Amino acid sequence: MELKATRLIRNVPDFPSPGILFRDITPVLADPEAVHEVVTALAQFARQTNTQAVAGIESRGFVFGMPVAMQLRVPFIPFRKPGKLPCATLREEYELEYGTAAIEAHQDALEPGVRVLIVDDLLATGGTAAAAVRLVRRLGGVVAGAAFVIELVPLRGRELLRDVEVFTLIRFD
Repeated sequence: MELKATRLIRNVPDFPSPGILFRDITPVLADPEAVHEVVTALAQFARQTNTQAVAGIESRGFVFGMPVAMQLRVPFIPFRKPGKLPCATLREEYELEYGTAAIEAHQDALEPGVRVLIVDDLLATGGTAAAAVRLVRRLGGVVAGAAFVIELVPLRGRELLRDVEVFTLIRFD
């Protein structure tokens, strides 16, 4: 059965630059039934992986990760852009097409050995997700899996996540 969210994703050509086909999820976010379907599916995967905490990657990983954590009644850990967290942090950098970016989490975000599900809206090249995997491990956690609403298959993001169980709801080939 096709998820309602699949039909709601809007294709925006030439955004943010010429030649790019942007997959816009804002119509999904505007539809409570579609969001419920997505969160329910992500939470089902989380249960299968014995998730004990959810890490959401800023910012749309927050949108989907927090309700998953609430359904499971487990902690939510925000993985933020640098400089957004008030206490001592760990930082993990990753490569962009032109330069680098980073995500951070509080140093005390996890108890050792906690099984963490990483959640984000999109798996593209895999750079951000791979940085999140490294960050979970540096924090002392165990990566239970990584879950995404959308996967852009031709960008081969799974290749950077070979040792992680990956779950995606909607795949674009």
